Amino acid sequence: MQERKWLSRTQLITGKNALDRLEEAHVLVIGLGGVGSFAAEFIARSGVGTMTIVDGDDVDASNINRQLPALATTIGQSKALIMEERLKAINPELKINVIRSFLMPEVIDELMSQPFDYVVEAIDSITPKTIVIASALKHKKRIVSSMGAGGKVDPTKLLVDDIGNTRICPFAQYVRKRLAQLGIRSGVKAVFSTEAVIKESLMMTDGSRFKKSAYGTMSYLPATFGATCASVAIRDLMHDVK
Repeated sequence: MQERKWLSRTQLITGKNALDRLEEAHVLVIGLGGVGSFAAEFIARSGVGTMTIVDGDDVDASNINRQLPALATTIGQSKALIMEERLKAINPELKINVIRSFLMPEVIDELMSQPFDYVVEAIDSITPKTIVIASALKHKKRIVSSMGAGGKVDPTKLLVDDIGNTRICPFAQYVRKRLAQLGIRSGVKAVFSTEAVIKESLMMTDGSRFKKSAYGTMSYLPATFGATCASVAIRDLMHDVK
């Protein structure tokens, strides 16, 4: 691999062999909201050579406080297409596949059969989230999954651990319970917060797309989750280099 000037500062940290590994890697990012959009950007800025990004949603005004593609000028536009343009602007050589749809259970297994080197899962609904995790494990994909970023304000409370060791986070508890019903109790790296949820920030939704409720969010918390997810994927890929 030829040295790329825009990654010269990165190479000072990684060395050339690890940077070459990142360029060869294919990373799947599912969900481009407050967590996934930042994860996708940091992965692209690390020099990963191929990405597949998935999101069927359009920008809503309520997304502006926390999501990278959400601006007053992008309301109503596809998050996936905005992120495609942004990631290509960061690295014009990036090979990027865009899936502009919500992942229904019947298509997740087909997606996971593809040769991804890492999966970053940033879905905020329990049912598709657990199906993605189960399918990733079935197909022996390395995966990092984001737990609940809503209703919290302290970024210093974030931890990375096996899903079976998550605690305090109510969202993680629901995910663990659903995975246990599928016979899964460990084997997934999870990003979670040990901060208690601000219960007063809970709101109910219309129940569409497997989501019945949501917590309020601070601008920086989902981004911190996204950065942490990206770091897990990037570091694991670099560790492939012996």
